[in-house]
Amino acid sequence: MAEEKENLQKVQETRRQEESPWMLLARRFFFNKKAVVGLILLLMIGGAAIFAPYLTPHSPIEQNMLNRLQGPSRTHLLGTDHFGRDVFTRLIYGARISLRIGFLSVGIGMLFGCSLGVIAGYYGGKLDSVIMRLMDVMLSLPSFLLALAIIAALGTNIWNLMIALGIAFIPLFARLIRSSVLGVIEQEYIESARALGSSDLRIIFLHIIPNSINPVIVQATLYMASSIIAAAGLSFLGLGVQPPTPEWGRMIAQARQFIRINHYPVTFSGLSIVLTVLSLNMVGDGLRDALDPKTEQINN
Repeated sequence: MAEEKENLQKVQETRRQEESPWMLLARRFFFNKKAVVGLILLLMIGGAAIFAPYLTPHSPIEQNMLNRLQGPSRTHLLGTDHFGRDVFTRLIYGARISLRIGFLSVGIGMLFGCSLGVIAGYYGGKLDSVIMRLMDVMLSLPSFLLALAIIAALGTNIWNLMIALGIAFIPLFARLIRSSVLGVIEQEYIESARALGSSDLRIIFLHIIPNSINPVIVQATLYMASSIIAAAGLSFLGLGVQPPTPEWGRMIAQARQFIRINHYPVTFSGLSIVLTVLSLNMVGDGLRDALDPKTEQINN
């Protein structure tokens, strides 16, 4: 019995070694049930945003005061708001805005933050000190307040909102990837690449970044959730997406005074934020476990 178990373990170990890193990552990720549920939920939200015109016959901005503040019905699945606009329609169109803000703002922060972090970690010395002290100054302000100040200076629209949130994420990504780079540059294969005459750019793009990016990918997923929450908060305060564009935080702000008459716009807008953030966090946790080499939760 013990011999059969040992042989089975050897076969499984051989199979794992023959798998590509991507296949191993996929097996680890899809073995995590919470991550799969989060991914399915996120795909459903993203699919609804992409195919919004085909899922509802209503306009997200057209007003009809005769139908204002109605409850759920066959015509309006989630009721109507105080301007008679279909809540379900505005929610799925609002998903476009919120997901776009999440992806693009994190993309901006990731691009510039990782660039600065890799440069600081790889070259070190005075350049590292200057870059990281600048990041410390940015981190001394809460991300939300920093974004608030940038929007106040640039103006209130969706692009300035994404830029403001992206700038707020720059020091977070810079510090994260710098710590990974400091561990990678001590490896022997980096010294071998230098000895063979590889240029700094070649070493950075072929060796440093691929071996330092894993924690950044995980955090990017989690920061997307933070970005959606921050965008909703700024829009709620009137400093983000402006009417009549549907955005979940702005929808809550506009409907809150009618919450005792008809709570559906506020309730479903809040649930949309909660479900989207929850799905991103579940996917992020799944990626963290899948990218961790110590993870043993593999479907055998």
